[in-house]
Amino acid sequence: MRVTVIAVAGFAALFSLGQAAAADGKAVYEKTCAGCHSAMSPKVTGEKAKWDALLKQGKPALAASVIKGKGAMPPKGGAASDADVKAALDYMVTQIK
Repeated sequence: MRVTVIAVAGFAALFSLGQAAAADGKAVYEKTCAGCHSAMSPKVTGEKAKWDALLKQGKPALAASVIKGKGAMPPKGGAASDADVKAALDYMVTQIK
């Protein structure tokens, strides 16, 4: 019985961490990415073809590019950590239209 309770609690904790990561990606996007990616290219809305071309390199390569910085975008796009960049990128990919 005790093992079952511990296992259920562990799964619940893992499930809530997954939800927190998704929320963090949105928060990072809104704080550090939205200002530029709603006004400059590639915009999250209305430039799906540009994103498709970028995503062909794969999300790991795209994340590495963001972490390094590119053009006017500073390293990490202004995000605090590599994990923030990856979470924001994951969120942005779900929002591309």
